Amino acid sequence: MYRLPPLSALRAFEAVTRTGSFRAAADDLGLSASAISHAIRGLEDSLGTTLFLRDGRAIRLTEEGETLALHTERGFGELQLGINNVSSRGRGDLLRLHCAPSMAAQWLLPRLRRLLTDVRGLEVRIAAGTNYTRFATDEYDADIVYGSPPPEFYGGTPGLQGVDTIPLGIEVVTPLCSPEVAAAIRSPRDLLAQTLIESDNKKIRWTDWFAANELLAPSARGLRFDRSFLSISAALDGLGVALESTRLAERELASGRLVRPLEGSCQDVSYTGHWLVFPRAKRYSRSLALFSAWIAKELGLELRSIDEFQVPRQPAFGSR
Repeated sequence: MYRLPPLSALRAFEAVTRTGSFRAAADDLGLSASAISHAIRGLEDSLGTTLFLRDGRAIRLTEEGETLALHTERGFGELQLGINNVSSRGRGDLLRLHCAPSMAAQWLLPRLRRLLTDVRGLEVRIAAGTNYTRFATDEYDADIVYGSPPPEFYGGTPGLQGVDTIPLGIEVVTPLCSPEVAAAIRSPRDLLAQTLIESDNKKIRWTDWFAANELLAPSARGLRFDRSFLSISAALDGLGVALESTRLAERELASGRLVRPLEGSCQDVSYTGHWLVFPRAKRYSRSLALFSAWIAKELGLELRSIDEFQVPRQPAFGSR
């Protein structure tokens, strides 16, 4: 049987692939950058292969490095998860979650009781905001963001390497209104005479919907809001027709307070609206694993383990 390399060398390698540089790995492990470099050289010598390509102060993983990174990340992560499972018995598991405001108000909070019932011992702290969490201060474990995260979440900005993004399924965007308003709507063209409620921060706008239905959108008029939950509330009050996600308005649709006046007779727009984002270092935390499995079940994503959610690792890193 092949003798395993020293655990300290594997730990140094895992830290470099997770943090994105030798110096960051040194800070993470409380060592010097030269100690990390020496450990990596020793690991490469013992394996008889090159793990990193070096170009001045920049580094990137080789194909062999990619393979080893996958297994060391999983190995150390599973070890950490096992330790957390043992040490947290009898104590609650804390999840510090940041979330897009409308997703928090319209989808997550109505399910909070079910979450706490389904996942016994989970303690959740929720903050809502539109800014993307950068995780620099370790204030949050995860973030549910609206819209595809910007490129820096994929390792494009120094200090932000090691962040995973998970698409939270497809959402359907369609006209929604009260039953009273719906009585005057029989075809997409009827919307031209209605008050159209606009959500300024929505990725799918009325112009997109009218174009999908081969109509020219009317000039901007009516009510405008910067949050979907405000547009949904205005539609509930009979103030016009909102163009919103059926996921965010599912309670109102289920109760009949809102309806889809053109269901089956128009071309709706589908897209990936929300994403779960978290640092790779948190990937094997017990609270995130429990929450990820729960939200996947709620959204019908059929997740069995958090590994199935992952996007490919970015091969390029920053300075050594």
